[in-house]
Amino acid sequence: MALLKTSYNRRSFIKTSALAGGGLMLNFCWFTSCKSPSEEEVLNPPKEWFEFNGYIKIADNGQVTIMSPNPEGGQNIKTSMPMIVAEELDIDWKDVIVEQAPLNTALYNRQFIGGSQAIRTSWNNLRMAGATARQMLCEAAAKSWNVPIGEITTSNGILKHEISGKTAHYGELASEAVNIPIPKEIQVKSINEFNIIGTSQKNVEGKNIVTGKPLFGLDTYKEGMLTAMIVHPPAFGLKLKSVDDATVKLMPGIKDVFSIKVLNDDYVRQNFDTCSFLEVVAIVGNSTWEVMKAKKALEVEYEPFETHTEERTSFGGNKLTRNIPAGLESSDTHMAKMIEKASKPSVVVRKDGNPEMAFQKAAKVIERTYTAPFLAHNCMEPMNFFADVGNGKATLIGPLQKAELTEQTLSQRLGIPIENIDIQMTRLGGGFGRRSYAHWAVEAALISQQMNAPVKLVYTREDDMTSGIYRPTYHAKFKAALDASNNLTAFHVKTGGIPESPLAADRFPAGAIDNYLAEEWTLDTNITVGSFRAPRSNFMASAEQSFLDEIAEVAGKDPIDFRLELLEKAKNNPVGDRNDYDADRYAGVLKLVKEKSDWSNIPDGISRGVSAYFCHNSYAAQVLDLKIENGSPVIENVCCVVDCGIVVNPDAATNLSEGAIVDGIGNALYGELTFKEGVPKKNNFHQYRLIRMSEAPKNIDIHFVKNDIDPTGLGEPAFPPAFGALANALYKATGKRQYNQPFKIA
Repeated sequence: MALLKTSYNRRSFIKTSALAGGGLMLNFCWFTSCKSPSEEEVLNPPKEWFEFNGYIKIADNGQVTIMSPNPEGGQNIKTSMPMIVAEELDIDWKDVIVEQAPLNTALYNRQFIGGSQAIRTSWNNLRMAGATARQMLCEAAAKSWNVPIGEITTSNGILKHEISGKTAHYGELASEAVNIPIPKEIQVKSINEFNIIGTSQKNVEGKNIVTGKPLFGLDTYKEGMLTAMIVHPPAFGLKLKSVDDATVKLMPGIKDVFSIKVLNDDYVRQNFDTCSFLEVVAIVGNSTWEVMKAKKALEVEYEPFETHTEERTSFGGNKLTRNIPAGLESSDTHMAKMIEKASKPSVVVRKDGNPEMAFQKAAKVIERTYTAPFLAHNCMEPMNFFADVGNGKATLIGPLQKAELTEQTLSQRLGIPIENIDIQMTRLGGGFGRRSYAHWAVEAALISQQMNAPVKLVYTREDDMTSGIYRPTYHAKFKAALDASNNLTAFHVKTGGIPESPLAADRFPAGAIDNYLAEEWTLDTNITVGSFRAPRSNFMASAEQSFLDEIAEVAGKDPIDFRLELLEKAKNNPVGDRNDYDADRYAGVLKLVKEKSDWSNIPDGISRGVSAYFCHNSYAAQVLDLKIENGSPVIENVCCVVDCGIVVNPDAATNLSEGAIVDGIGNALYGELTFKEGVPKKNNFHQYRLIRMSEAPKNIDIHFVKNDIDPTGLGEPAFPPAFGALANALYKATGKRQYNQPFKIA
């Protein structure tokens, strides 16, 4: 067993009575938890619930509720997080009720999702919560039975003293256990003692999802609730000038029309306070249809804004300034500017050896350029939020990835103390980074505050796609030098984007090449960008892995063997001391995917590509098999190997990886958003092409490396390699390299 020091710095283990909530909890259990109540439990509901900490409540009849602290966005943490707590509590999983925890930064750490860090950053806290409650129950049993605590054992929610034969379920001693002092340190299980972690458990919300129970923000309905929509400028680079609302205010069902400023001019934005348009027009009415009709009839005039700056505070507390240029931007001029910028000297981020000399002496030099466009997130559930603001308090309900950060922004903008703001988190109907930026929640709150009434704000698909926070557009130039024996002697990457660089200078192949140079550049824009599944990696993996395949071909080497040679160098004789990957683990996923895909045995008519990448603390490698039919790729199989440490819930992890692969293939083939004079040229799914069910791989084969490393990221790592594996397979099938996203087959 490992020993952990408890992190609780105040008495948070409080005996609480929840008789009034018992019926609601049973109802919740019946539809959404891993346990269905028996007839006896329905007839004999618990009289009291005892709250051990923010994660665990135990009823006097032995029922156990485990709170899931972070938002659920489809990655299944509402199942996986409670599994970790239940493991250390030593309770039978089938007896657990799972409930979404409220936003409470006093009880929970990092209560948001993003960067594939939810399980990784909560691993010890979740284990500690379960183990601490179990220890207190054991101490209560020892005290009650007057026996040494070392003689108390637990199993499936039962306390037992073997010598005397005494037993009790947790509920029988819960009232005494909550009064036990919190231990200063506790023991958690060793890996080989796990009974729940590492086993496949069904999604606790599975039945709700397939039966259409209310789960999402759009499902929110409150008595007296009004419907609101916003009207934003039609182009980036414009701002609101005037509104003629006289006719619209007279339309049936319309309550009011007014403009709102989402953030104050002097507000220093926090890391996720990105907002596409600072001032928008709100239309409020009785029903969605009435508001949509009014929205079409509203007459609004806009004008260009001037060049300005935005102040921002990053996660680390650093002050950042972003330049926002005036003007109406277009995709063709974006590309021209990136090409020009890439031709000029850039910022050197890392330099090993003497790459300039190595290129001069090279027998062969390969140079290639890769690009990627802006991408829209296109979450299936449109942006929405419910807000009820009045009397110095605010209640908000909706889908957010980073609710605790939004709470801070709301407090500042509404002028309401944080303790008077209640954000209730619903299931996300897709996130992928888009719901990290909660300007629409602020808009809903401001509209409710002005109306002095509960309001649900809903974005149309067109609103979201044309005022989105997009994946940036990128450009990368790669150059490699080979000697007369076809050994890679130098590597140069020069990359940038609008408005950020995607460079991760210390990732592979850095550390594996004696002469290495990494440079970057950026260009300003007034088009808003932000996190998109596997930020920056989603482009760099595609470009880098495509280029490595091309180097391997010129060198006359097998693509996997070529990568393994480089990783062997990085492992045994690394260049530099800043390499941020484990070469052994990186090589491990490549070796396993080579084995599981039967790499050297390619079926007739199949073209095969490989890709591997490290991001979000995890490693993923993929082999993709396809053929071309009627001019289109048909993907027969994707074999994927992931090293993300301990896998909490294998079925859920498999589903998450499968989804990432399908998402990556879809974006690689079809994802693209272009602009003409500031106007997005696509505004709905009839224009913005998404992958269809018939185009998904016919089979996806997922494998996980088994080890004892604490869990690392999983929601994003399987996404970036899909781009490169597809590009390399397409080359084998068509003889044409893919240098620009989306990929073109003909």
